[in-house]
Amino acid sequence: MTPEEARRHPLAQQGSTRVSVCTLGWRDPLRWLAAGARDMRSCPALSLGYGALFTLVAWGLGLSLRSHPQYALLLASGVMLLGPALAMGLIQASRSCEAGRRPRLRPCLMCWWPARSSVALFAGLLLVLELLWARSALIVFALFADAMAPEPTLSGMLLDPANLPFLAAYGAIGALFAAIAFACSVIAVPMLLDRPVDAITAALTSVRACLEHPWVLMLWGALLTLLTVLALVPAGLGLLLVGPLLGHASWHAYRGILCPASPPAP
Repeated sequence: MTPEEARRHPLAQQGSTRVSVCTLGWRDPLRWLAAGARDMRSCPALSLGYGALFTLVAWGLGLSLRSHPQYALLLASGVMLLGPALAMGLIQASRSCEAGRRPRLRPCLMCWWPARSSVALFAGLLLVLELLWARSALIVFALFADAMAPEPTLSGMLLDPANLPFLAAYGAIGALFAAIAFACSVIAVPMLLDRPVDAITAALTSVRACLEHPWVLMLWGALLTLLTVLALVPAGLGLLLVGPLLGHASWHAYRGILCPASPPAP
């Protein structure tokens, strides 16, 4: 294929079209959560299955936190970064519900296959971000290792006022990388499943949506964080419901952020 033929290709013309971002309001994040709850009621068995998977991951992190807290922090950050990829099946289920089809397990598990190259590239981008996050965390540990007060337990270390500078620096680094990961992935994964775009285009579109509506999407990120933290309080059992809810709501967030809202492809 010559360069001229490549530029006239339908996929190239569609990919070069600038995607518009809808006007958002403060109530939109609540609407996305309500739509996600409706999808959960439409496919309860599938949703609870994914919720059980999220709960098992949380329990694994809890066991690692007791024995090797330094590795648990890195593992938790990795799960946070790769969370959108883990929820792809729930996004596909909501996509099927919107198209009037009954969600089924096998299509949800294999939804990434048609866009496997773009999904793999996006996972690689998140992996690079995770490695940078891990390296930054090690640097913070190295800088404050001599000044930290020794504590036998992790809770004691977190509550010791002498370790406040370390906690502030570590929290700032974590918040920075979490914000970058959220900006790159808030609508990227649903977009990869729904449109013939590459991973870079999806990530840049996600970032552009955050730049055009920073306060609304900051509220959306705060709701995601708050619900996840509350779900972890009762021994992680809340993830049985909260995990699927956020996965389904991610699809509706994508449909509400990008316009025109064309019907999903069959």
